[in-house]
Amino acid sequence: MRNAFGTTFDVEGIYLNTPSIGVPPRPVVDAVSDAVAAWGRAESSPPQFDGAVDTARASFARLVGVPSASVVLGSAVSGLLGLVAASLPAGTRVLTADREFTSVTFPFAAAGHEVTEVPLEDLPERTVSADVVAVSVVASADGALVDLDALRSEVGPDTLVVLDATQSLGWLPADLSWADVVVAGGYKWLLSPRGASWMAVSDRLAERLVPHQSGWYAGGWDAIYGLPLRLHPDARRFDLSPAWLAHVGAATALPWLESLDATAVHDHGVGLANRLRAGLDLPSAESAIVALRHEGAADRLAAAGIRAALRGGAARLGFHLHNTHADVDAVLEALA
Repeated sequence: MRNAFGTTFDVEGIYLNTPSIGVPPRPVVDAVSDAVAAWGRAESSPPQFDGAVDTARASFARLVGVPSASVVLGSAVSGLLGLVAASLPAGTRVLTADREFTSVTFPFAAAGHEVTEVPLEDLPERTVSADVVAVSVVASADGALVDLDALRSEVGPDTLVVLDATQSLGWLPADLSWADVVVAGGYKWLLSPRGASWMAVSDRLAERLVPHQSGWYAGGWDAIYGLPLRLHPDARRFDLSPAWLAHVGAATALPWLESLDATAVHDHGVGLANRLRAGLDLPSAESAIVALRHEGAADRLAAAGIRAALRGGAARLGFHLHNTHADVDAVLEALA
């Protein structure tokens, strides 16, 4: 049991794999467990989950800085971006970063658009040649941050900006409200069950989106049988029917994360990451994710019982709310 930021985490050993799957605090686990138990007792009904869905949607909206009516529900980032890609004209020019996470790039490539990869640091100045810029705020492979200020400054007025905040939302305070799309999966730094994802869309993009995946939830309880087509007037018309239990967890996790001092959360994770970098004679950075290319690093960490991930030939470690200085020291000892 670990105590951090006013709550508890049932973490045994050293867990540094939040970029793959986040560890929820105990109240999130309890909320989902209670919902599963109620389901097993036949005490659940679909309308009972509406409150959790609404709570998580509203909290995501506030974390991003947009109205709740601009947020679309989904189950995965790729599915939500697939909706965007399918609604764009054939041959749309999409600019992205080298080694971008494929849930961002594959939907556009599969739709037949022209996708160009450039070095992350060159991306802002190359936006003049793009109809769409699609990039992660924080890169999955190594934790590199896109220069949001430069991107916002360089992008043209007609170019759509698509930001994947899956690896940033929950620890990196940033103004994302100006983008046309801010999408995130909830099961990493947002500490929610897998199956809850959200996408904030600008008004100008919403006008162009076609609700290809619309089902009953996109119209609500008054639209569950028969034609004609009748959908919500706001971004809810693009909703997928939610994975209920995932949103039960998200309705506990997101409001709690939202209540924390965002600067303190950022400084905690980045501070631990920089403590590790300093111990390995690496330059400091502004990311809570560290990619280590030391020979045999992944094997040494695994042998020491330290849970991390191997991505792109590097051991990838992420520092979030439950992590401590002792975790950093253990990594340094394992790599000594």
